[in-house]
Amino acid sequence: MMVILTMTVLGASAQSKAEAYFSFRELPNMLKWCPAPPDTVGAAFAYDIMQYMWGKQMRQDKERAEIAIRDAVYSLECIMQEFSEPLGLKMSEEETPEIFKLLRDAKATCENISGFPKYYYKRKRPFIRFNEPTATPEFEPELRRNYSYPSGHTILGWCSALLLTEINPERADTILKRGMMYGESRVIVGAHWQSDVDAGRLAAAAAYARMHTSERFLEQMQLARQEFRIKTGLVTPDELKAFRKAAKNRAKTKK
Repeated sequence: MMVILTMTVLGASAQSKAEAYFSFRELPNMLKWCPAPPDTVGAAFAYDIMQYMWGKQMRQDKERAEIAIRDAVYSLECIMQEFSEPLGLKMSEEETPEIFKLLRDAKATCENISGFPKYYYKRKRPFIRFNEPTATPEFEPELRRNYSYPSGHTILGWCSALLLTEINPERADTILKRGMMYGESRVIVGAHWQSDVDAGRLAAAAAYARMHTSERFLEQMQLARQEFRIKTGLVTPDELKAFRKAAKNRAKTKK
């Protein structure tokens, strides 16, 4: 518990503006509903090994390997960069502040759901078990200091895909495909087992569902959707007027 609280404090200092929609105590407890990582003698672990070998083979595909290496950068900037094309709109803190705020606070929520199971199971990452290098050696010292199950990158990537699909449902297929690739990238670079990725997607779905019970989230999602419509020319004059009025009221409230 102290480890999780310490992580939360450190995360808050590094991302001081982020406000998670729910604390780890308020989110579904993965230990009560998500399967434990597979043991080392069963068929599930054999599949993990097979997928690890598949990941190593995929590194031979230069284009896919480059994507996986880009996905290894755990940051909101990476998410916005990689998902801008699937979404159909370039995202950034400056150009799409409402979408940025939604993703920023969702990222903090995702981090809250993953910390406890990681330190409960303390699962070794595949590159450590096999004593082999990853495709991202610069991140190995950091990866050695934390654990494998579930995949935090996958939680962030899949949750972001779900959120962006809600913002632009017309591009759902493209966005979700990129979200799946984001998780696969963790296997390709050798940082995670397949079962870590699978659990990460389950955790992301649970966090995504829980966020929809937050009034603050629902309001921010509406703002993000409106912003998307404005930026892509889909908004009507009346909608634009209402959006600007709401933004003006929010600015007054902050003062």
